[in-house]
Amino acid sequence: MECWRVMIADDEYIIREGIRQSVDWEGLGLEVVTEAEDGEEALENALKYRIHIALVDLNMPIMHGIELMKRLREQLPACKIIVITGHDEFTYAQESIRLQVNDYILKPADPKQLTQVIRGVRDELESERQKSQHLAQASRQILKNFPLLRERFCQEWLDGNLSQAEIEEQLQFLQLPLVRPELLGIIRWRWEVQNSGMKENERQLFMFAIENIATELLSEYPKAIFRDSSGLIVVLLWENAEAVLARVEQEVRLNLKIAVEVGIEPVEGEITQLAAAYRKCRVTLSKEVPLSPLVRRAKQYMLEHYSEYGLTLDSMAGMLQASPVYLSRLFKQELGTSFGAYLTQIRIRKAAQLLNATDMSINEVAERTGYETQHYFSTSFKKQTGVSPLQFRKGASPEDGSVT
Repeated sequence: MECWRVMIADDEYIIREGIRQSVDWEGLGLEVVTEAEDGEEALENALKYRIHIALVDLNMPIMHGIELMKRLREQLPACKIIVITGHDEFTYAQESIRLQVNDYILKPADPKQLTQVIRGVRDELESERQKSQHLAQASRQILKNFPLLRERFCQEWLDGNLSQAEIEEQLQFLQLPLVRPELLGIIRWRWEVQNSGMKENERQLFMFAIENIATELLSEYPKAIFRDSSGLIVVLLWENAEAVLARVEQEVRLNLKIAVEVGIEPVEGEITQLAAAYRKCRVTLSKEVPLSPLVRRAKQYMLEHYSEYGLTLDSMAGMLQASPVYLSRLFKQELGTSFGAYLTQIRIRKAAQLLNATDMSINEVAERTGYETQHYFSTSFKKQTGVSPLQFRKGASPEDGSVT
């Protein structure tokens, strides 16, 4: 281990030499690397050698000892300072104590006292180095276990066990945005239905593969992806990437040849109310009957193309290479609603998000959500929510839950 570097700053050569000769520096793991006879030279040398211990005479030419110590505190804050003072300079010594001086020695220096003072300061340095090493090691361990720490925190957050202050503190520590997420998603794989004879290690490999696909698809978005206490994959998204999250179903089917379902729920209210969205999403997902591949593709297509005014059942059926009549019947059968009603739900939900989160004009929101005219959009919005787009933006509550 390297020696601790020492500087002796005193304008009297005899004092400097006396200090140098009075201490077994090597035995203490120290090395006097520089001396100085005025304050300006002392500051220059201290910075040049990055010294660990400075023995400073209070009464030095050019730059007074007190000024030197102030400068050392600013530019080498970790440096330990030992004041060399005479009895008649004790008032200065008191001021130096206010500058967080580590110790002081009286002239002429007694070798035993000098060694004792320097050993004490050396012990402080070694204790701080050890503490710093322990903290660095702990930091490395924390970084290594970040995914596990995030998972534990997110589970507690979902359970509703944390206060707002605790949530914000943990979000900052775990390097997540300091606001509530925009969306919560749950990815469920009914493995017990699809692969009843599957071994546990095979199941875990598939689960990791599903998580990896979700992570890759959402790589551009601030997020947390983890398993909840029942083994479901939960996704927290701090940007609205509903269409991207919904694509997980399609990508898993293409790459892993298995079917998963993705439940998506907007997160509303205070940062402590994530649990409500989680419970709602789980309930919705448990009630959902697994959809046919065609309807899943239709839902995904609508999420990606809802902003196009020309989106119709016929045009979508053509893109999906399906009969419009068959697709319409399947849509109604599996989702309990018509194509038109479902598309309107998506558009109004997206419009509500834009009204809440942006300064876009009502006309711009209408265009972004696939409406040809502002009038038609406003009529549709009020029919769905009970309030006009302008009233909604001003904070009026919808009369039903259709927006969410």
